[in-house]
Amino acid sequence: MQIHAEALLFDNDGTLVSSLASVDRCWTRWAGEYGITPDAFARVGLHGRPAAEIAADLLPAAIVPEAVARIEELEVEDVPNGGVELLPGTEDFLGALPAELWAVVTSATRRLAEARLDAVGIRPKTLITADDITRGKPDPEPYLLAARELGVDPARCVVFEDAPAGLRAGRAAGMTTVALTTTHQPHELDADLVVKDLSALSALVTGRGLEISVRG
Repeated sequence: MQIHAEALLFDNDGTLVSSLASVDRCWTRWAGEYGITPDAFARVGLHGRPAAEIAADLLPAAIVPEAVARIEELEVEDVPNGGVELLPGTEDFLGALPAELWAVVTSATRRLAEARLDAVGIRPKTLITADDITRGKPDPEPYLLAARELGVDPARCVVFEDAPAGLRAGRAAGMTTVALTTTHQPHELDADLVVKDLSALSALVTGRGLEISVRG
């Protein structure tokens, strides 16, 4: 299968990097500090959602800003502890792309996203974070903003995601979607193409933009 595009939009955590160990450590500590029971915590989806939305599901509105600042502090401080690593294929795949043809679109804050990306040597020219939008994934706003920043028609963009919420956002934006089975099972991911990770794909720059192929 080949996909033609003018821009590629990547989720970060679970797509380009793995931060599951760090996320687990930090959010478990955070939940304990705010007296959130394991049962209540388990009912709230963490992956692919802005921290502000998660906190709002669990805590009174008056303390959400403080709680969001606290989880950001915990996660940024945890980055040097080895909780972030490149996923297979990330370095080679991004290395084949011109900087102006791709963006990272993450539900993390800018401070946290930059800390995690810097830790693994990824420095995107275009970075969309929770600080840039008013509605997070699965709303299409983050991906539509990325397309606008790159000056590309959303219909000519490809979204790379590992989470159902992110894939719904990409589809709602009218974009082609590629799912990576790094954090979810294939049957949980509704996308135009499903692969194990970026190592399964190759990217070629052409006169028409980009050509994405599944490795044989």
